[in-house]
Amino acid sequence: MDYTNDTRAKRNVAVLVMAQAILGAQMPMIFVIGGLAGGMLASNPCLATLPISFIVFGSMTTAPWLSPLMQRNGRRFGFFIGAFAGAIGALISAYGLYTASFPILLAGSYFTGIYMSAQGFFRFAATDTASDAFRPKAISYVMAGGLLSAIIGPQLNKVVQDAYAVPFLGSYLAVAALNLGGMLLFFFLDLPKGTNGTPTAVDAPVGRGRLELLREPRVMVAIICGMVSYALMNLVMTSTPLAVVGCGFDKNNANDIVSAHVLAMFVPSFFTGHLIARFGVERIVATGLVILAGAGVVALSGVTLTNFYAALILLGLGWNFGFIGATTMLAGAHRPEERGVVQGMNDMIVFGMVTIASLASGGLMNCSGGTAVEGWTAVNLAMIPFLVLAGGSLIWLVRQPTTAA
Repeated sequence: MDYTNDTRAKRNVAVLVMAQAILGAQMPMIFVIGGLAGGMLASNPCLATLPISFIVFGSMTTAPWLSPLMQRNGRRFGFFIGAFAGAIGALISAYGLYTASFPILLAGSYFTGIYMSAQGFFRFAATDTASDAFRPKAISYVMAGGLLSAIIGPQLNKVVQDAYAVPFLGSYLAVAALNLGGMLLFFFLDLPKGTNGTPTAVDAPVGRGRLELLREPRVMVAIICGMVSYALMNLVMTSTPLAVVGCGFDKNNANDIVSAHVLAMFVPSFFTGHLIARFGVERIVATGLVILAGAGVVALSGVTLTNFYAALILLGLGWNFGFIGATTMLAGAHRPEERGVVQGMNDMIVFGMVTIASLASGGLMNCSGGTAVEGWTAVNLAMIPFLVLAGGSLIWLVRQPTTAA
């Protein structure tokens, strides 16, 4: 549907930006402490990043049922489920730390993944009431809410991570509070109510199935580019706190580097939508992939604080262009009645690869060499084949003959 008045959409975007800032602050906190907490409790150092892997696995397995649920019952219903699960997951993780139980920490991480999946749909909710012209800007503005989360999360973590005798216990308790308080924002959303209880018209359009949608070139390439952009960002970011501490720096350095990274992920969102509208989504995705490659080059060139900051800033910027571009490409490649299927399938595939990346991150970092430098080198070299895959698919897409809509 092409909305001519975006007043409603702009109100929803404002609420979603606040939700991204407040609720989203938990993600940089957890990505800083997840590997470090796992390293404290895991019997094998190769499993240190498993808590983060369980978060992403939880997101992957949630998307296929949460997206259709929101299509039936409305986005707001799904967002409440996500925030409540985030609070429960944080409390379970805190209990796991208190009892020094790695399995309990992993169980809590899975519930955090349910929240992560719900947060991923903020960007799609921004498009539900937006006109075609406002859609890429709406996605960008909502993603820009992460700018505040990049400041709030790591700085809050500095205050609470050592508040108790058990390291990071305070961090998980603070995450629970963010979820319980932040979920109140969802009462202010004015989104479609969903189709639950609404009779389906006899002549209502029927969407294509998953396999047919995957054969659509723009859908397939959007999923590949989004998958690679997110997976490579997660691969490198998951290992960053371990690499920073392993190279002789402290936890506050790791917090600051992750904060700079998350700022770089979301600051460009203020103009990414405008760039997409001006230059086309394919060029912006391609730019993101090139910047991700640049992040790897910088990371491989040294392990000083300057290298860590520069590599992680480039990593965030490349993710922004690649992932927002892929999201915009996907949003324009399907019909409204296919929304639930496409978005759920997209996030299942994207976070499936992100799960693999986070699992690989700990193994590459801690078990592929004798030193932190060797592990960090292995992590960044692993980016190469995936960048080739995404770049090749994008080139293939732009060479496809243009067909009438």
